[in-house]
Amino acid sequence: MSTVSNFHYGAFTPIAAYLMACLGAALGLRCTTRSMGRGSGMRRTGWLTLGAVSIGCGIWSMHFIAMMGFTVDGSLMEYDPALTLLSLLVAIVVVAAGVFLVGIRGSGRATLGVAGVFTGLGVAAMHYLGMRSMRGHGGVQYDAVAVVFSVVIAVVAATAALWAAVSIRRFWATLGASLVMGVAVTGMHYTGMAGITVDPELVMSHGQSSASLFSFMLAMIAGPVSALVLASVIVMFDPDTILGDDRAARGGTATPLPATDPTPDYPQHAPAERGY
Repeated sequence: MSTVSNFHYGAFTPIAAYLMACLGAALGLRCTTRSMGRGSGMRRTGWLTLGAVSIGCGIWSMHFIAMMGFTVDGSLMEYDPALTLLSLLVAIVVVAAGVFLVGIRGSGRATLGVAGVFTGLGVAAMHYLGMRSMRGHGGVQYDAVAVVFSVVIAVVAATAALWAAVSIRRFWATLGASLVMGVAVTGMHYTGMAGITVDPELVMSHGQSSASLFSFMLAMIAGPVSALVLASVIVMFDPDTILGDDRAARGGTATPLPATDPTPDYPQHAPAERGY
């Protein structure tokens, strides 16, 4: 079998991939939190949509940043642009289905279970569809145990993320949850990649250069990264982001301000009659 490596650039790609997964999770959780208590109008739909796009783009960007470090016998991979973009669409759609399901119906066990399984299987499908987009190297084989384990991690991670999206309201709790989700999603990726073997007879004698791969990846992730930047700006400048955490934790009810006393500050006793 050919020598396969997931760390062609050392620790750079796994760290960058992990940070992208954390960013997408954090923004998705905050956006879903913002949708709580918004009724069923367009504002709530907008927040849920932005949350789904953020999580989906974060997961997809994590996958392809990590794939930058994937080599077979030292030659970098090439990717089919159409399948690569299709994997992005799959990531966003399946995450949106899960986010809207729990965002509208709540986090009951049945709802959370269905949404988590569907979303987790979709995230795993995105991963292996992205792997299918590799071209120029044949004979890629997968270890069944690693594949099953990666799918289980994806389902558990998706279920935990959806639960956190509708259950965790405070900023620091959301940040902690996003760090954990980053570990889970990145772990799912590298678990699946650990089970890959490649037939040396079907490996091309040359691969894509570092410069061309970087240019391709830069073009591919420009859109998702732009979406994450836009989501960051929207969340950052939303009035509830800083001032609304405590109100959100209490179910969206603001503490009423004390009523202004319309009476003057001096004592209200009847004036003494003036004698003449």
